[in-house]
Amino acid sequence: MIKNTVRWRKEFGIDSLLEEDLGNELEKAVFMHGFDKEGHPVCYNVFGAFQDKELYQNCFADEEKRVKFLRWRIQFLEKSIRKLDFSPNGICTIVQVNDLKNSPGPGKRELRQATNQAVALLQDNYPEFVAKQVFINVPWWYLAFNRMISPFLTQRTKSKFVFAGPSKSAETLFKYIAPEQVPVQYGGLSREGDQEFSVNDPVTEVVVKPTAKHTVEFSFSERTLLVWELRVLGWDVSYGAEFVPSAEDGYTVIVSKTRKISPTDEPVISDTFKISEPGKVVLTIDNQSSKKKKLLYRSKTKSLSE
Repeated sequence: MIKNTVRWRKEFGIDSLLEEDLGNELEKAVFMHGFDKEGHPVCYNVFGAFQDKELYQNCFADEEKRVKFLRWRIQFLEKSIRKLDFSPNGICTIVQVNDLKNSPGPGKRELRQATNQAVALLQDNYPEFVAKQVFINVPWWYLAFNRMISPFLTQRTKSKFVFAGPSKSAETLFKYIAPEQVPVQYGGLSREGDQEFSVNDPVTEVVVKPTAKHTVEFSFSERTLLVWELRVLGWDVSYGAEFVPSAEDGYTVIVSKTRKISPTDEPVISDTFKISEPGKVVLTIDNQSSKKKKLLYRSKTKSLSE
């Protein structure tokens, strides 16, 4: 197998491939983002991107384009592998997240051909580079197809596969990847260009029970600026925030008027409040639905210049 791989790497021209400019139109389809809880880098494969007819044609319309797509995918993998650590205790595998939302179905012959080619090359030349294969937003037909091929997979391979339908995708990701490392579009709080928070700011996860209220309190004894962000997966809850002073004769201040937030609203709420006297900021999540909800939040304080 090693002999074959060495031969293939020469024939495929791996060394020169790294220098090739193969365009960046596929960056929405395959990208690296963050790390899992064990430190493995995470690669996201967004199959729905190929619903774009122009992108689909550019990648799969003929054999020449399929070869170019294959070269781009191998180039991306080679660059990712070069960032791994092959020392005895190093992280030397990648977590693959495969988003099958709006994925072109099994009827797309060209995509199926290219995928089969890619899978064969990866199996033959890049064994054991994957720590976990997480499939999210999995449609019913894919699960049926997987059950069909499952008997032909080794137990070792099957143990790396995780499947989640649309309603369980975010929570499944959180089993392996902390919410602060998961992109916003997949249920997490990691956003490019976020001015306040980064992947180093931990997120608290809370389950809000059906027909129940949950409050989050931040208490302060001195002047400061509180910054926070939160989201409830799937929303369909009411959210409000207020400041309650410690002084008995103080007045409660409404920071954010209570309002119902629907699933189509902005996924993340970001807010700030200047605290000028001892007291607490109280965030209230009111879940009147019959389903439990996952609340994610994090906060930080900044000093107020006098």
